[in-house]
Amino acid sequence: MPHSAVWYPYCQMQNLTEPPEVISGKGAWIHLKDGSRLLDATSAWWCLIHGYRHPDLDAALHRQIDQLSHVMLGGLTHQPALQLAEKLVGITPAPLTRVFFSDSGSVGVEVAIKMAVQYQKQQGQAERTHILAVKQAYHGDTSGCMAVCDPEEGMHQLFKGWLMEHPFTAAPRAGFDALPDDPLLQQDLQILQQSFEQHHQQLAAFIVEPLLQAAGGFNMYSPLWLQEVRRLCDHYGILLILDEVATGFGRTGKLFACEHAAICPDILVLSKGLTGGYLGLAATLATEKVFEGFYGGPAQAFMHGPTFMGNPLACSVALASIEVFERDHYLQRIAMMQQQLQQALDDFQAPGVVATRTLGATGVIEVDHADRLKGMNQWARAQGVWLRPFGRYAYTMPCYVISDEELLTITRTMKKFFTIQ
Repeated sequence: MPHSAVWYPYCQMQNLTEPPEVISGKGAWIHLKDGSRLLDATSAWWCLIHGYRHPDLDAALHRQIDQLSHVMLGGLTHQPALQLAEKLVGITPAPLTRVFFSDSGSVGVEVAIKMAVQYQKQQGQAERTHILAVKQAYHGDTSGCMAVCDPEEGMHQLFKGWLMEHPFTAAPRAGFDALPDDPLLQQDLQILQQSFEQHHQQLAAFIVEPLLQAAGGFNMYSPLWLQEVRRLCDHYGILLILDEVATGFGRTGKLFACEHAAICPDILVLSKGLTGGYLGLAATLATEKVFEGFYGGPAQAFMHGPTFMGNPLACSVALASIEVFERDHYLQRIAMMQQQLQQALDDFQAPGVVATRTLGATGVIEVDHADRLKGMNQWARAQGVWLRPFGRYAYTMPCYVISDEELLTITRTMKKFFTIQ
């Protein structure tokens, strides 16, 4: 049993040995108390897109903390929040024009769901209280988010029956490069259309992670399916929520994943890479149409207000993060990373491996049973690499400043594990 008072996430504490203590980091590397270091294949749960201790982000925090660390955004405002909101409107797809800040991806999704339901109610559609979600989805760990995660194969089956029940449609199966006449894509579209026909009268919104369903199984699917989602939402008067907490800021090869499909949502959720992983911050963006739906008396105001929303430190480091992303041409770097991941993983075969997938700065090995990956974390640590597989998936989502040789070390380690079984 661990000796510290910390209750760690997603693990059985009864059998947990004390995890290694991190004292610092630099670039793609984690430095441990015992003097060793680990090459981080996960970018700290996919958020440290610039790696550890980026000098520009460090400097932004130092400057801001000397001026203002926090002030409430209720009845007051400040320049970092104003500047970041304008920047986000400028870089996200039109016509997103309004930004509501919160402090984590889960809360950002909660905000989006509440926003959609209240919007429909204020449009005279009080019966539209449900969200159509997608199997294999993961949207966060708070109660509203859990209710739109996969209820059967997701991480929250324990709470089934307590959570609000929403309708689900099947996860798309046609891959990213599927052609319009692909039979699998045609089946996906038919199922999608049937779900909208069946449930549209009760739907406030449709929510999905665009093109990459991350923690639900790393499903990478066709932009054509997402285009049909947009068409159906417009046809039935349903708001489209895109959860780009994991996919935003380059992870799929575009600045935002929805750009692959050339669509814009009604509501967009960003977090993780927004601050380069330095501080918790989320932004829920909405179109002017949604924003104007909250005009009226006090009862029509949007009823949400996180204490730390628009924190000046977080907003300042987010602005620095976006500046570095643009200045250092990260999308070009991510395209090179995708090529390297494809070369390393696309043809990989081993006992128990059922598929490999790559998209942008994401590489995945899927196995037939979770037991195939038992011990991978500990073995990789002995090789100097931090891998954290879950379920049936071994994956890497590294920082964008990782070198070619460092990325090759990660993929070699992932593959070598299967040779020792």
